[in-house]
Amino acid sequence: MLAFILIYIAMYGVSAPAANADEGTPAYLFQLWLVLEVLLVAFFTAKWLPRVAREALKVFTLQITAALVPVAIVFYFNF
Repeated sequence: MLAFILIYIAMYGVSAPAANADEGTPAYLFQLWLVLEVLLVAFFTAKWLPRVAREALKVFTLQITAALVPVAIVFYFNF
């Protein structure tokens, strides 16, 4: 998702949205990714945390960090 956001910004730039305009396909893909990311991280945590806690926490931290970077970029350009 981070690569998608960076490529989209590089190709089309960042512009202020028009009033009452549709958000467009990139925004819908980002929202879909957010939902899927939460579900996949929850599944990973539920499956691996009881088995190998130390390693699972490392991967969990990496997943959360990797998910927060695109979210932070969107929030930065949204405000």
